[in-house]
Amino acid sequence: MKKINIPLFVISILLCFLAGGIGSFFTTPAISTWYIFLQKPSFSPPNWIFGPIWSFLYLLMGASLYIVWNKKYEKKEKKTGLTLFFTQLFLNSVWSIIFFGLKLPQFAFIEILFLWFFILLTIIYFFKISKAAGWLLVPYLLWVSLASVLNYFIATFNNYL
Repeated sequence: MKKINIPLFVISILLCFLAGGIGSFFTTPAISTWYIFLQKPSFSPPNWIFGPIWSFLYLLMGASLYIVWNKKYEKKEKKTGLTLFFTQLFLNSVWSIIFFGLKLPQFAFIEILFLWFFILLTIIYFFKISKAAGWLLVPYLLWVSLASVLNYFIATFNNYL
C-alpha cells in the first residue's frame, strides 16, 4: 500500500475549503438580508443543510484532488485534469460572489452552467487517472445540478430572468 503524502493531502483539502471560505464570505451576510426574502421553489432545501453538505463536498473534492495530484500518471493528462479541477474550483467561488455578493441570480445561472460543465470535464479526466477520484466528484456534480435548478427557479420567480 502506498504511503500517504500528508502535506499534499492537507494542502488538497485546504485548497478546497479555501474556495468554500471565499464563497462563504459572500454568502453568509446575504442569507439573512437578501436570500431569506426571495421566492424559492417548494423543493428548495432548508438553509441549515447547505453548510454541512458543502463541507462534505469540499472534503470529497480535496480527497479527489489529492488522489490525482499524488498519482504517477502521464504528465499531459494529469496536467489537463488538474487545470480543469482548479478551473471548476475557481468557478465555484465565483458563483457565490455573483449570486450572493452581487445579488445577480440571472448571471449566476449562466455561470453555474459553466461550473457544471467544468465539473463534468474534471470527472471525465479524473476517471482516466483514477476511478476513485472521479467517483468522489459525482456527489458534487449532483449537488451543483440541484443548485443550478434552484438558481434558475429563484431567478425566474423573482423576476431576474
